[in-house]
Amino acid sequence: MQNMEHLTFQNLGCRIHYWFRSGSGDKWVFFFHGAGLDHAMFEDQLGLFDPDWNIIAWDARGHGLSELKPGEKFRFCDMVSDCRKLFELYSIDRATLIGQSMGGNLAQEIAYQYPDSVDRMVLIDCAKNTGKLTYPEKLALRSARFLFACYPWKTLIRQSAEASSNTDGVRKYISDCFQKMDKSTFVEVMLNMSGSCLHEDAQYRFLRPVLLLCGEDDRLGNIRKVAEPWAKEDPNCTFHWIAHASHNSNQDNPTVVNRLITEFLSLI
Repeated sequence: MQNMEHLTFQNLGCRIHYWFRSGSGDKWVFFFHGAGLDHAMFEDQLGLFDPDWNIIAWDARGHGLSELKPGEKFRFCDMVSDCRKLFELYSIDRATLIGQSMGGNLAQEIAYQYPDSVDRMVLIDCAKNTGKLTYPEKLALRSARFLFACYPWKTLIRQSAEASSNTDGVRKYISDCFQKMDKSTFVEVMLNMSGSCLHEDAQYRFLRPVLLLCGEDDRLGNIRKVAEPWAKEDPNCTFHWIAHASHNSNQDNPTVVNRLITEFLSLI
Protein backbone atom coordinates (compact mmCIF):
# COMPACT_ATOMS: atom_id res chain seq x y z
CA MET A 1 0.00 0.00 0.00
CA GLN A 2 1.24 3.48 -0.83
CA ASN A 3 3.66 4.96 1.74
CA MET A 4 3.25 1.95 4.04
CA GLU A 5 5.94 -0.56 4.92
CA HIS A 6 5.10 -4.26 4.62
CA LEU A 7 6.33 -6.04 7.76
CA THR A 8 5.76 -9.32 9.61
CA PHE A 9 5.93 -10.69 13.13
CA GLN A 10 5.59 -14.17 14.57
CA ASN A 11 3.01 -15.03 17.23
CA LEU A 12 1.35 -18.26 18.38
CA GLY A 13 2.53 -20.29 15.41
CA CYS A 14 1.55 -17.80 12.69
CA ARG A 15 3.51 -15.19 10.76
CA ILE A 16 1.32 -12.09 10.70
CA HIS A 17 1.71 -9.70 7.77
CA TYR A 18 0.94 -6.06 8.39
CA TRP A 19 1.39 -2.65 6.81
CA PHE A 20 2.85 0.17 8.87
CA ARG A 21 3.25 3.91 8.44
CA SER A 22 5.30 5.67 11.08
CA GLY A 23 3.89 8.96 12.31
CA SER A 24 5.56 11.98 13.85
CA GLY A 25 3.37 11.90 16.95
CA ASP A 26 2.11 9.39 19.50
CA LYS A 27 -1.32 8.83 17.95
CA TRP A 28 -2.01 5.28 16.77
CA VAL A 29 -4.76 3.74 14.66
CA PHE A 30 -5.33 0.05 13.93
CA PHE A 31 -7.47 -1.26 11.06
CA PHE A 32 -9.13 -4.68 11.52
CA HIS A 33 -10.81 -6.14 8.42
CA GLY A 34 -13.81 -8.45 8.10
CA ALA A 35 -13.89 -12.25 7.91
CA GLY A 36 -12.46 -13.66 4.70
CA LEU A 37 -11.00 -10.31 3.60
CA ASP A 38 -7.69 -8.50 4.05
CA HIS A 39 -6.14 -5.13 4.87
CA ALA A 40 -6.96 -3.70 1.43
CA MET A 41 -10.61 -3.22 2.34
CA PHE A 42 -9.58 0.01 4.11
CA GLU A 43 -7.73 1.51 1.16
CA ASP A 44 -10.20 4.42 1.01
CA GLN A 45 -9.78 5.20 4.73
CA LEU A 46 -6.00 5.07 5.18
CA GLY A 47 -5.47 8.45 3.55
CA LEU A 48 -7.63 10.24 6.12
CA PHE A 49 -4.84 10.35 8.68
CA ASP A 50 -2.26 13.14 8.69
CA PRO A 51 1.49 12.49 9.21
CA ASP A 52 1.12 12.74 12.99
CA TRP A 53 -0.63 9.36 13.06
CA ASN A 54 1.02 5.94 13.20
CA ILE A 55 -1.04 3.49 11.11
CA ILE A 56 -1.20 -0.30 11.26
CA ALA A 57 -3.37 -2.43 8.96
CA TRP A 58 -2.93 -6.19 8.98
CA ASP A 59 -3.98 -9.38 7.32
CA ALA A 60 -5.45 -11.21 10.32
CA ARG A 61 -4.21 -14.74 10.97
CA GLY A 62 -5.71 -17.16 8.46
CA HIS A 63 -6.41 -14.31 6.03
CA GLY A 64 -4.53 -12.82 3.09
CA LEU A 65 -0.80 -13.37 3.44
CA SER A 66 -1.05 -14.41 7.11
CA GLU A 67 -1.57 -18.07 6.35
CA LEU A 68 -2.00 -20.65 9.08
CA LYS A 69 0.31 -23.64 9.14
CA PRO A 70 -1.18 -26.93 7.91
CA GLY A 71 -3.35 -28.39 10.65
CA GLU A 72 -3.39 -25.13 12.63
CA LYS A 73 -6.90 -24.01 13.62
CA PHE A 74 -8.12 -20.42 13.58
CA ARG A 75 -8.93 -19.12 17.06
CA PHE A 76 -10.51 -15.72 17.59
CA CYS A 77 -8.70 -15.25 20.90
CA ASP A 78 -5.36 -15.56 19.09
CA MET A 79 -6.14 -12.34 17.19
CA VAL A 80 -6.42 -10.54 20.52
CA SER A 81 -2.97 -11.88 21.38
CA ASP A 82 -1.68 -10.76 17.97
CA CYS A 83 -2.91 -7.24 18.62
CA ARG A 84 -1.36 -7.19 22.08
CA LYS A 85 1.92 -8.32 20.51
CA LEU A 86 1.88 -5.25 18.25
CA PHE A 87 1.18 -3.02 21.26
CA GLU A 88 4.29 -4.50 22.88
CA LEU A 89 6.48 -4.24 19.77
CA TYR A 90 5.77 -0.51 19.40
CA SER A 91 5.33 0.32 23.12
CA ILE A 92 1.79 1.57 22.47
CA ASP A 93 -0.23 2.75 25.45
CA ARG A 94 -3.52 3.50 23.70
CA ALA A 95 -4.78 3.34 20.14
CA THR A 96 -7.85 4.10 18.05
CA LEU A 97 -9.37 0.90 16.66
CA ILE A 98 -11.31 0.78 13.38
CA GLY A 99 -12.95 -2.55 12.60
CA GLN A 100 -15.43 -3.87 10.07
CA SER A 101 -17.60 -6.95 10.77
CA MET A 102 -15.21 -9.50 12.37
CA GLY A 103 -12.75 -6.65 12.83
CA GLY A 104 -15.39 -4.74 14.77
CA ASN A 105 -15.94 -7.76 16.99
CA LEU A 106 -12.19 -7.90 17.59
CA ALA A 107 -12.07 -4.20 18.48
CA GLN A 108 -14.92 -4.70 20.96
CA GLU A 109 -13.16 -7.67 22.55
CA ILE A 110 -9.94 -5.72 22.98
CA ALA A 111 -11.90 -2.87 24.59
CA TYR A 112 -13.70 -5.38 26.81
CA GLN A 113 -10.55 -7.12 28.01
CA TYR A 114 -8.10 -4.20 27.92
CA PRO A 115 -10.17 -1.01 28.26
CA ASP A 116 -7.19 1.21 29.11
CA SER A 117 -5.53 0.37 25.77
CA VAL A 118 -8.33 1.88 23.65
CA ASP A 119 -8.72 5.57 22.90
CA ARG A 120 -11.70 5.48 20.51
CA MET A 121 -13.35 2.97 18.22
CA VAL A 122 -15.07 3.01 14.86
CA LEU A 123 -17.25 -0.09 14.47
CA ILE A 124 -18.52 -0.75 10.94
CA ASP A 125 -21.31 -3.26 10.23
CA CYS A 126 -20.57 -5.57 13.13
CA ALA A 127 -22.58 -7.56 15.65
CA LYS A 128 -22.77 -6.54 19.30
CA ASN A 129 -20.44 -8.76 21.32
CA THR A 130 -22.31 -8.27 24.60
CA GLY A 131 -25.85 -8.41 23.19
CA LYS A 132 -28.48 -11.01 23.96
CA LEU A 133 -29.31 -13.41 21.17
CA THR A 134 -32.86 -14.57 20.55
CA TYR A 135 -33.64 -18.30 20.54
CA PRO A 136 -33.83 -18.41 16.70
CA GLU A 137 -30.47 -16.65 16.50
CA LYS A 138 -28.92 -19.16 18.91
CA LEU A 139 -30.43 -22.01 16.91
CA ALA A 140 -28.99 -20.57 13.70
CA LEU A 141 -25.53 -20.48 15.27
CA ARG A 142 -25.83 -24.09 16.42
CA SER A 143 -26.89 -25.12 12.91
CA ALA A 144 -24.18 -23.13 11.15
CA ARG A 145 -21.64 -25.94 10.71
CA PHE A 146 -24.22 -28.20 9.07
CA LEU A 147 -25.45 -25.38 6.81
CA PHE A 148 -21.93 -24.46 5.75
CA ALA A 149 -21.22 -28.12 4.95
CA CYS A 150 -24.18 -28.19 2.57
CA TYR A 151 -22.94 -25.22 0.56
CA PRO A 152 -20.51 -25.71 -2.35
CA TRP A 153 -17.56 -23.35 -1.83
CA LYS A 154 -18.11 -21.47 -5.10
CA THR A 155 -21.76 -20.90 -4.22
CA LEU A 156 -20.84 -19.69 -0.75
CA ILE A 157 -18.31 -17.25 -2.23
CA ARG A 158 -20.78 -15.87 -4.75
CA GLN A 159 -23.63 -15.48 -2.28
CA SER A 160 -21.37 -13.95 0.37
CA ALA A 161 -20.08 -11.36 -2.10
CA GLU A 162 -23.60 -10.52 -3.28
CA ALA A 163 -24.88 -10.19 0.29
CA SER A 164 -21.98 -8.03 1.46
CA SER A 165 -21.91 -5.25 -1.12
CA ASN A 166 -24.04 -3.23 -3.52
CA THR A 167 -21.24 -2.58 -5.98
CA ASP A 168 -19.65 -4.85 -8.57
CA GLY A 169 -16.10 -3.74 -7.80
CA VAL A 170 -16.40 -4.51 -4.10
CA ARG A 171 -18.10 -7.83 -4.81
CA LYS A 172 -15.16 -8.79 -7.03
CA TYR A 173 -12.72 -7.80 -4.28
CA ILE A 174 -14.63 -9.97 -1.77
CA SER A 175 -14.75 -12.90 -4.18
CA ASP A 176 -11.03 -12.61 -4.93
CA CYS A 177 -10.19 -12.58 -1.19
CA PHE A 178 -12.37 -15.60 -0.45
CA GLN A 179 -10.77 -17.58 -3.25
CA LYS A 180 -7.40 -17.18 -1.54
CA MET A 181 -8.80 -19.14 1.43
CA ASP A 182 -10.00 -22.72 1.57
CA LYS A 183 -13.54 -23.48 2.67
CA SER A 184 -12.53 -25.25 5.88
CA THR A 185 -10.55 -22.23 7.10
CA PHE A 186 -13.40 -19.85 6.31
CA VAL A 187 -15.89 -22.05 8.15
CA GLU A 188 -13.61 -22.26 11.20
CA VAL A 189 -13.23 -18.47 11.17
CA MET A 190 -17.00 -17.95 11.15
CA LEU A 191 -17.77 -20.60 13.76
CA ASN A 192 -14.95 -19.78 16.15
CA MET A 193 -15.66 -16.07 15.94
CA SER A 194 -19.33 -16.46 16.87
CA GLY A 195 -18.46 -18.90 19.63
CA SER A 196 -15.66 -16.84 21.17
CA CYS A 197 -16.52 -13.16 21.05
CA LEU A 198 -20.21 -13.25 21.95
CA HIS A 199 -20.74 -13.02 25.70
CA GLU A 200 -23.98 -11.56 27.00
CA ASP A 201 -23.43 -8.66 29.39
CA ALA A 202 -26.47 -6.41 29.61
CA GLN A 203 -24.74 -3.92 31.92
CA TYR A 204 -21.69 -3.37 29.74
CA ARG A 205 -21.17 0.12 28.30
CA PHE A 206 -18.25 1.50 26.32
CA LEU A 207 -15.75 3.47 28.38
CA ARG A 208 -14.52 5.49 25.40
CA PRO A 209 -16.28 7.24 22.50
CA VAL A 210 -17.49 4.89 19.76
CA LEU A 211 -18.72 5.63 16.24
CA LEU A 212 -21.12 2.91 15.11
CA LEU A 213 -21.89 2.67 11.38
CA CYS A 214 -24.26 0.36 9.52
CA GLY A 215 -25.18 0.15 5.86
CA GLU A 216 -28.88 0.70 5.26
CA ASP A 217 -28.90 -2.45 3.10
CA ASP A 218 -26.93 -4.69 5.49
CA ARG A 219 -28.89 -7.94 5.79
CA LEU A 220 -26.26 -10.17 7.40
CA GLY A 221 -27.09 -11.65 10.79
CA ASN A 222 -28.78 -9.34 13.28
CA ILE A 223 -26.43 -6.41 12.64
CA ARG A 224 -29.01 -4.05 11.17
CA LYS A 225 -31.61 -4.95 13.80
CA VAL A 226 -29.41 -4.25 16.82
CA ALA A 227 -27.42 -1.24 15.58
CA GLU A 228 -29.74 1.64 16.45
CA PRO A 229 -30.97 0.27 19.82
CA TRP A 230 -27.34 -0.48 20.73
CA ALA A 231 -26.37 3.16 20.26
CA LYS A 232 -29.43 4.49 22.07
CA GLU A 233 -28.64 2.56 25.26
CA ASP A 234 -24.94 3.50 25.36
CA PRO A 235 -24.13 7.19 26.01
CA ASN A 236 -20.64 6.83 24.57
CA CYS A 237 -21.93 5.52 21.25
CA THR A 238 -22.80 7.66 18.20
CA PHE A 239 -24.69 5.95 15.37
CA HIS A 240 -25.22 6.66 11.68
CA TRP A 241 -26.92 4.74 8.88
CA ILE A 242 -24.88 4.65 5.67
CA ALA A 243 -27.08 5.15 2.61
CA HIS A 244 -26.54 3.15 -0.59
CA ALA A 245 -24.40 0.65 1.31
CA SER A 246 -24.60 -2.95 2.42
CA HIS A 247 -22.39 -4.92 4.84
CA ASN A 248 -19.12 -3.47 3.53
CA SER A 249 -20.37 0.09 3.94
CA ASN A 250 -16.90 1.65 4.12
CA GLN A 251 -16.28 0.33 0.61
CA ASP A 252 -19.79 0.82 -0.80
CA ASN A 253 -20.02 4.46 0.30
CA PRO A 254 -16.54 5.64 1.32
CA THR A 255 -17.42 9.32 0.84
CA VAL A 256 -19.98 9.32 3.66
CA VAL A 257 -18.04 6.92 5.89
CA ASN A 258 -14.86 8.97 5.52
CA ARG A 259 -16.67 12.19 6.40
CA LEU A 260 -18.13 10.62 9.55
CA ILE A 261 -14.78 9.17 10.63
CA THR A 262 -13.07 12.50 9.98
CA GLU A 263 -15.62 14.36 12.11
CA PHE A 264 -15.57 11.75 14.88
CA LEU A 265 -11.79 11.67 15.19
CA SER A 266 -11.39 15.40 14.56
CA LEU A 267 -9.01 14.77 11.70
CA ILE A 268 -9.55 18.24 10.27
